[in-house]
Formats: sequence, C-alpha cells, structure tokens
Amino acid sequence: MSLAARLLRTRWLVRAPIVLFRARLGFVFGGRMLLLEHVGRSSGEPRYVVLEAVERPSPDRVVIASGFGTTSQWFQNLQADPNCHVSIGRRHRVRAVARVADDAERAEIVARYRHDHPKAYAELSGVIQESIGKTIDEVPYVEVTMS
Repeated sequence: MSLAARLLRTRWLVRAPIVLFRARLGFVFGGRMLLLEHVGRSSGEPRYVVLEAVERPSPDRVVIASGFGTTSQWFQNLQADPNCHVSIGRRHRVRAVARVADDAERAEIVARYRHDHPKAYAELSGVIQESIGKTIDEVPYVEVTMS
C-alpha cells in the first residue's frame, strides 16, 4: 500500500484539520479544503470531516468526491439527510444542502478535473484505485450548495 493510501487511513492525521476549521482558521487551506458538518444517520449526533474540493463552480457551490465510494460514512449520512454546514475559506458553518451528481454530471466533473489538474488527477486516481479498487471516474461526486 502506498504512503498516500496509508495516510488516508490514519484517523488522527485526517482528523487533525478539523481543529483548525472549528477554531475559524480554515482560511489557511484557501478554498481547496472544507469542513463538512453533517448528522450521523444512526446517532443523530453532529459529525465532521475535512474534504478536498474537486471544483468550485461558484462561491456558493462546491463539488467533493467520495474517495472511499459509497461506503464513506459522511456520504451515507448525507444521503440520509442532505442538510449540512460547510466551512471553507473565511466562511464558517454556512448552511448547505448536498446532492449526489448523476452519471452525466460526474463524467463532466472528472473531465474538467483531469484537464485542470492533471498531476492531482493522476495521483488521486492511483490512491483511490489502491484504496477501494475503483477509479476516480467511478466514485460518487457530491455538490454542496451553500445558502
């Protein structure tokens, strides 16, 4: 397993940025990373995850990939309740609604990402393939619209 794939499975490391976002320091990540606050589908408790924005079609919309596919807890939680909060850049806990991109939208998102970020696309493709056995083209993409 590659170092990148191992790091993505290191819980304390992937959760460390949550502290910065909750302290309103998310701007240090620019608009590339975001804190997604969602509700646990079984517990009803708030849950937090830091994710990379694949693209930002507008200041109030961001697209994220579920790199671990449909088994990601945050993905399953958003399917149960699409209402969430997003912190990105200098914006903190903005109300938002999530929706899964359909197949045609996913193909367009991936094509733009491949074109705009070829090195990141290649690296992320390898990590996802190694981690879950799917390609970056196959994982679900979620568009989050902030209000």
